[in-house]
Amino acid sequence: MKLAMQMRNGLPAVFRVALTHIYRLQLAVLAVLVVSCLFWWQGKAGFSLWDEGFLWYGAQRVMLGEVPIRDFMAYDPARYYWSATLMSAWGDSGIVALRRAVAIFQVIGLFTGLLLLSRVDKTARKLDGPYLLLSAAVLALWMFPRHKLFDASASILSIGILAYLIQNPTGRRYLLSGVCVGFVAMFGRNHGVYAGVASIGAIGWLSMKRPGGPGACQGLAIWATGVLLGFSPILLMALLVPGFAAAFWESIRYVFEVKATNLPLPVPWPWQANFSTAPFGHAIRDVLVGLFFLATILFGAFSIGWVIYREWQAKPVIPVLAATAWLALPYAHYAYSRADVGHLALGIFPFLIGCLAVLATQAARIKWPGALLLCAASFWVMHIFHPGWQCRNGRCVNVEISGDQLRVDRVTADDVALLRRLATQYAQNGEAFVVAPNWPGAYPLLQRKSPMWEIYALWPRSDSFERAEIERIKASNPQFALIWNFSLDGNAALQFRHTHPLTHQYILENFDPLPAVSNPAYGLFKARKAAQ
Repeated sequence: MKLAMQMRNGLPAVFRVALTHIYRLQLAVLAVLVVSCLFWWQGKAGFSLWDEGFLWYGAQRVMLGEVPIRDFMAYDPARYYWSATLMSAWGDSGIVALRRAVAIFQVIGLFTGLLLLSRVDKTARKLDGPYLLLSAAVLALWMFPRHKLFDASASILSIGILAYLIQNPTGRRYLLSGVCVGFVAMFGRNHGVYAGVASIGAIGWLSMKRPGGPGACQGLAIWATGVLLGFSPILLMALLVPGFAAAFWESIRYVFEVKATNLPLPVPWPWQANFSTAPFGHAIRDVLVGLFFLATILFGAFSIGWVIYREWQAKPVIPVLAATAWLALPYAHYAYSRADVGHLALGIFPFLIGCLAVLATQAARIKWPGALLLCAASFWVMHIFHPGWQCRNGRCVNVEISGDQLRVDRVTADDVALLRRLATQYAQNGEAFVVAPNWPGAYPLLQRKSPMWEIYALWPRSDSFERAEIERIKASNPQFALIWNFSLDGNAALQFRHTHPLTHQYILENFDPLPAVSNPAYGLFKARKAAQ
């Protein structure tokens, strides 16, 4: 290994630079190929009127000049502007165009992850192609759900940001890492918080016994300046876009009002798996899911202790591993905020990349069995959730959505048909309609604007908020309404009639009920004046 390092260091600088660029190009090609294969397999499979519709609606509205958070309930703005920019360039506002835009960001995240792993063993003369291909498979399996690939990629970018700083903590890198933290915060403020907490921990750790470079206070000041620079587009929006600052602040204040970032679910601990009633394969999956939840916490706790010990002993630490150590516990918060597989997938990347980095440095007898075991466990947990798998063997039907033929499950196909029938009967000339509480995808499906700001109405709201929403409904003059009396997580208190009683009462008083459909939970109404 020493000889290989000496040979590489002995190369002229121009050849070392060229070799580095060739490495990066190979990784970029691999990332593009993996994402392209996934898109070919499932780019036109599945459709969700729920969360994917939430993103699709926002992207369409931004294409029409509206502002996220101010004009409609939204994630943080950058993901909408990214999507809308690409969709506008393609001249396509459809769901598949949105998925393409998200897939491009997925390539960036996957490439970053592979680049980090390729740099673990600095003695290598060439890329370990088979190991990186296996690593790509592991990371791609956990890149779920599709509409939140921005979040998956942002978590990987956060690892890259921190590893970049830890590798050589100069003043320039403190500034650039802060800029990158501000950048990921524009895609999700939670990513800014997680990366910020991890960065502060790492800055303190770097100042323990390492000579040279900025001290803790100076480094923190430079880093914070970078965060402000990276987040400056949002700050400029707050200064220059009328109404955005108040709406953005209100979106932050509301999180503290409800005292949660998500609707919680009990953690599926591995010992709760039921082998007596569930099929054996399902029970094994439940055990693995529980073990992955445990792993995110245990890895974070042990790895932080390990890197602190190594630094105190003045021993080297792999920058990638140190970065994942500081990020694992912050991102575990995301996984545990709503303890299902979808949120686990978005909080697990520090653990995955940390494990793959450690295995990459081991002898083959440890490296390959460990990596294969991690890949097999990841496949067993995740493959059933991917739309391409769910639509295998003719289990889905073809439905035209925004000009593309999609394969969707029969329930979704029936829901799409119901919405189109209602629009044809009661709003065929482009009139507005109301769908609540959690089908925001109905609006981009039918290319309409939501009468309400809150397009995903799950949390209880104040009377003043509801009255403002009612005024928006009045102004839009909707011709029909669909209220889904759905108890999320089996909790009847989360039905729309309970979380938004004033709005629900307004619908009952100003709309006439329509005959029930196959799903009795769907409350259908037409505007009263339409019956005259």
